[in-house]
Formats: sequence, structure tokens, C-alpha cells
Amino acid sequence: MTEGMSLRERKKLQTRHRLLAAATELFAQRGFDKVSVAEIAEAAEVSKMTVFNYFAGKEDLVLAPMEEHVGDAARTVRDRAPGESALAAVRGQFLAAVERRDPSVGMSDLPVVLEVRRLIQETPALLTRAHAFSMRSFDLLAEVLVEEGEEPAIARVAGAQLIGTRNALIHANQLRLLAGEPADTVAADAAALAERGFALLAGGLGDFAIRR
Repeated sequence: MTEGMSLRERKKLQTRHRLLAAATELFAQRGFDKVSVAEIAEAAEVSKMTVFNYFAGKEDLVLAPMEEHVGDAARTVRDRAPGESALAAVRGQFLAAVERRDPSVGMSDLPVVLEVRRLIQETPALLTRAHAFSMRSFDLLAEVLVEEGEEPAIARVAGAQLIGTRNALIHANQLRLLAGEPADTVAADAAALAERGFALLAGGLGDFAIRR
């Protein structure tokens, strides 16, 4: 991850990771609402101002890693190969992420990742923001399809199906990992479930938005 980065960039990344780790630990111990930004700064051995230099607010200390993946489906569709449909591109990206045990598709069993998932589920403000990210993913994907000439209403119908399927699969993965199953045990089933889930869309979207 740090290959090719300058010393300054590496230090900034290390500070960011330290803040995320400190915040997650404190939230897990005492709950999201009972931890202040000042306490997070103290635990990470930085100033309160430094926290705000990296994150707009306390919620972002939990949700920033998730926000980085809001555009995954849209980027995947935008960059798909000639002759590849939007459905095939999204399915391929999802399966590759499962293979990598990527947290963005609910496939990481690292303790810090699982703790963040629990925090989101248990904290209404975080859950609301997470839902907003999902809606933004849908909007971005629909925008890509419209840019390619699809009718706006149809682009949103197709985008809703693709994002809805992704979200349902991610949720299924997260439930098993939060129940204590290792990611390596879940992965094969997750890939098979993804194949089944996306196959349900093939009748309507299999030939939709094929790159010319």
C-alpha cells in the first residue's frame, strides 16, 4: 500500500490508521455516543485539531473506510471491457473481492473490521449514514448508465437491481462472519451465493448495457 509514497504521505497514512484504530477500540469499549473526539485524540497521541484535519466528524472515524468504496460498482461498469455487460462487470468485481477476502463485500474477519460492522448496526446515526452511502452507490451507477445513453428511468431500475443484489450478498456475508465463522470457511459459499444472486438478474439484464 505504501510503495511509491513519500515519507510525508506514509506518515499521514500511519496517523490516519492510528486514529481509526484508537476510535474503534474506544467505541467498542464504551459505545459510540459516549466517546468524545478529544478522548480519541488523546488515545492516538495527537491533538484534537489533528483529528479534524483527517476526519470531518466522529462518524467519519467509523465510516471513512466504507465511504471509499461507494463508487466501486460505478467504476467497474465505467471501466468494463468491450462486449461486457454491466451485470457481468459487477458480478466479476464482486467475485474477485470475495476471493481477496475484501471488507468491502463483507468478507473480512479481521477483529477491527467486525467491530466496525457491529458499531454500525448498533448505532442509529451510523446506520443512517451507511444507508446514505448505499443510495449514493446507486446514484453513481445510474449516472454511468445514463452517460452511456440509457434512458434515465431504465438506468435507475437496472442500477437498483445491481446495487440491491450486491447489498443483499454483502449482508449475508456479514451475518455469518459476525456469528463467528472464519472468512475462509464462508468464502466458497459466498461465491456460490453471488453466482446464484446475480444469475437471477440475467433474464432481464444479461444483455443490458453491453459495451460496444
